[in-house]
Amino acid sequence: MSDIFKTLQNRILVLDGAMGTMLQRYNFSEEDYRGERFKNYPSPLKGNNDLLSITQPHAIAEVHRKYFEAGADIVETNTFSGTTIGMADYNMEDLVYELNFESAKIAKQVANEFTKANPEKPRFVAGSIGPTNRTASLSPDVNRPEYRAVTFEELRIAYKQQTEALLDGGADILLVETIFDTLNAKAALFAIDEVQEERNIQAPIMVSGTITDASGRTLSGQTVEAFLTSISHIPLLSVGFNCALGADLLQPYLQRLSHETEFFTSAHPNAGLPNAFGEYDQSPKQMQQLIENYLKDGLVNIIGGCCGTTPEHIKAIAEVAAKYKPRKTVIPA
Repeated sequence: MSDIFKTLQNRILVLDGAMGTMLQRYNFSEEDYRGERFKNYPSPLKGNNDLLSITQPHAIAEVHRKYFEAGADIVETNTFSGTTIGMADYNMEDLVYELNFESAKIAKQVANEFTKANPEKPRFVAGSIGPTNRTASLSPDVNRPEYRAVTFEELRIAYKQQTEALLDGGADILLVETIFDTLNAKAALFAIDEVQEERNIQAPIMVSGTITDASGRTLSGQTVEAFLTSISHIPLLSVGFNCALGADLLQPYLQRLSHETEFFTSAHPNAGLPNAFGEYDQSPKQMQQLIENYLKDGLVNIIGGCCGTTPEHIKAIAEVAAKYKPRKTVIPA
């Protein structure tokens, strides 16, 4: 843990880009997703990207390798939907521990390769803990505002299993990300705290929320400051924002966050906003220029990319990040 704290005091760290965007390039078929092991599985499996850590591990390792080669210091595990709640869509709840363990193991092996080749630049693995496809704060049914599709307790149990597997597989950091409902995130943080207490460990935790639109709020209605207050009771490595917006639209919210917190800050915005086909058109050069505004203003300690970003984007971001000093913060004792 002290390693990453130490590194963050000296320079801006670069997080990787989108896993999904890279996996699309492989054009995997239903058969590729199934592999030999799930050949006769009763449910359709295409689109279950987390499963590829088991059926196409070489592709996952290759994506991590490309991001490290581009200059990333931290890669995220291929576990964005890796809870029993997310895997219920594919009737694969029983595979959750294995999916997370294998994903962390693959990322850690690649990280170790790069650290060994250049010990001056240690590489880290962030266990990606996604928001799930349910919300604990809001009803999915407009006619039943009191109804909830998931409870805090169900989320806690699901997140605890994911956290244990990520740590067992070798994750250095736990990244609770793309938070649209802070109550879901609080369940994840509660679960992480439980695991830490049981194991008598202290894992670095990154928390990254999502501002959904120009209202400047999360989907569950919180402003930047309210979001920060809700999650600051736990000692965090960093707090930041990712997804939903491009770098330019995210900047004012990042500014507010940066001025309000003593934690390190992070951002991994999308490559602009999606076009009519759901694709992202912002070039690495355009994104680099927008990110440079963050760096000039001293807003971030960790910077990367979300939807639509590729190793080319991360390379451009890493090049510009190397020219700037990290945001000054109060370092925990």
